[in-house]
Amino acid sequence: MIPVAAPVLGDKEIEYVVDCIRSGWVSSLGDYVRRFEREFAAYCGVRYGVATHNGTVALHLVLAALGIGQGDEVIVPSLTFVATGNAVAYTGASPVFVDSDPLTWTIDPQAVARAITPRTRAIIAVHLYGHPADMDALRVLADEHGLILIEDAAEAHGARYKGRRTGSLGDVAVFSFYGNKIITTGEGGMIVSDDEALIERCYFLENQAKARENPYWHTEIGYNYRMTNLQAALGVAQLERIEEFIAARLRNAHHYNQRLKDVPGITLPPCAEWAMNVYWMYTILIEDEFGLSRDALMAHLRERGIETRPVFYPLHRLPMYNCGQSLPVAEDIARKGINLPSGSALTPAEVDAVCDAIIERARR
Repeated sequence: MIPVAAPVLGDKEIEYVVDCIRSGWVSSLGDYVRRFEREFAAYCGVRYGVATHNGTVALHLVLAALGIGQGDEVIVPSLTFVATGNAVAYTGASPVFVDSDPLTWTIDPQAVARAITPRTRAIIAVHLYGHPADMDALRVLADEHGLILIEDAAEAHGARYKGRRTGSLGDVAVFSFYGNKIITTGEGGMIVSDDEALIERCYFLENQAKARENPYWHTEIGYNYRMTNLQAALGVAQLERIEEFIAARLRNAHHYNQRLKDVPGITLPPCAEWAMNVYWMYTILIEDEFGLSRDALMAHLRERGIETRPVFYPLHRLPMYNCGQSLPVAEDIARKGINLPSGSALTPAEVDAVCDAIIERARR
């Protein structure tokens, strides 16, 4: 089976994890945690990082640290993984779902402008499947209305917007290091920002709101959202290889594009002229003229030993968030979209096997 994505792990990862085990520091205290925070923040081009247990809690922690809660609204693209909306709901605030830009598939700044109300506190820009959102347009809106601009960069490690890396484009950003991400810690997340006060607040809340001078005195309700030293050891090793992983994904995306660009009924993934898409998931749209539905093509590929995934369901269509909204761009992409094998270990021969199976079905 050709997987959609699998981690690439080697000797360096083993070396650092074994070193961590031998040190005895395997929980949330240890040198690798602080090292991973420093090095990942520097990679993004910002000063501070806070390592967390996963990407979802990283986003919840940021929202909690910002004081967002009951009665507030946070604008979220509907076309994203469910964690983006759920993290807002955890705080008691309301996620306000907006449509996608048809050219980038990311949050549409014009839709954001229409959704802003006196209750709006923040905008979450998701860099969907590795393609950055239009951050300048969102920055104008955030500044005009006094809103916090948050990057959900869980899927876009190393992606660039007008030459700048994700993580440095908003007021604060969050990343995920789940096993299928560009770099992984198994589970894991990171908050990065230049805002020292916000970072200190995140540290405080993620560590059970523990007073510095007395570890068993707690002045607020906090969380246990910390990353372990074992996870961080894996992350440090992965970060040393991140450019290798990104280069592999770019090569594979170019290979896919060359093989699939002339196939009728296939829309290739976006890459705006101002963006560097890192293709966390190489995603195509199966148009009606292909002659086969998205789901039928997925079944065909599965028979050929090729794993795929459908594009996320728009959040406004999920039972807990469905209030009858119509967001046609997000709905259309979700109906047609398919994630093809995309991992950094994917070989040119495997890309050819995927493309051959797609083209074979297109010619019938």
